[in-house]
Amino acid sequence: MSVRLPVDAAAALPVDAAVTALLTWEYEPANPRMLALYEQAKAGQWNASTDIAWETPVPFGEPLGDDSAFVTEAFEMSSLGRFGRPFWDVFRWEFQSWMVSQFLHGEQGALVATARLVEVLPTVEGKLHAAGQVVDEARHLEAFSRYLREHVPEPYPISSPLADLLGDTLSDARWDVAALGMQVIVEGIAMAAFRLADSSFHDDLIRQIARMVARDEARHVAFGVIALEGLYDEMTSAERAEREEFVLEAADLMRRRFLLEDVWDRLGVARSEGVEFALSNPMMTQYRQTVFAKVVSTLRRIGLLSSSVTDGLAAMGLLGGAAGRLAGRLG
Repeated sequence: MSVRLPVDAAAALPVDAAVTALLTWEYEPANPRMLALYEQAKAGQWNASTDIAWETPVPFGEPLGDDSAFVTEAFEMSSLGRFGRPFWDVFRWEFQSWMVSQFLHGEQGALVATARLVEVLPTVEGKLHAAGQVVDEARHLEAFSRYLREHVPEPYPISSPLADLLGDTLSDARWDVAALGMQVIVEGIAMAAFRLADSSFHDDLIRQIARMVARDEARHVAFGVIALEGLYDEMTSAERAEREEFVLEAADLMRRRFLLEDVWDRLGVARSEGVEFALSNPMMTQYRQTVFAKVVSTLRRIGLLSSSVTDGLAAMGLLGGAAGRLAGRLG
């Protein structure tokens, strides 16, 4: 069990886990796909200090250009429309600040989780790639923390749902659950969000950082797929059911995270009204479905997109577009 402190009062999140490190003497790689991914990781390294244009200005808080007609109309017709266009610009900057803050906290979680995988993965090529990912996560943490430190007046603490998911993932001694929580859920959602940066973020510096990080995240998700592919076919029905329950609990936590309670508090909007907006606004619904689509496709590839998982994700409103069509085929 993880030990959690109240998120708004904690300077750290202690997590207890009984983990058995595994050393293997089989040095001949058995998985050429994993080894090829490790070679890609070595070739794809970049330096957060020198490869990012840190001199790019960030006009945080300044008025923004128009959104699409769909987004503008969705806001104006919502209950928040009464606050007017200036409020919408403030919200858009706060959403970016909140997102980048959660990226930062998630990257630290990924750093710790991947270091755990170095200890517990059963193959040498898996350990090699996990070690390379540790370096990636350290670089991401460096980049996001510098951006927030230099350009965002008041970054956000970790959201309670994300802290809960990191605690659940890191407190589980089973290596595949750590990979499932981090490589599939957290990294999958993050990769999708990074790829939406050009349309959802508002300055060129964070867009550049997101593009650089997205290249790494694509490898990380692929690492999770290669490591987990075929594993669940060999498990008992009870073992699979435990993993499916973990997936649905993790998805629900990430869905709750996108209700943006922390943002509404800062903006002075009643939580109930803000949460209702996040739940019902077409733009917000579409965003959640879009960032979860990668998770859905990854679950299918590793053999965990059962009918019960599909039904659970649908009940949470997380299936739409391609994901919804996939669910329809499964149903």
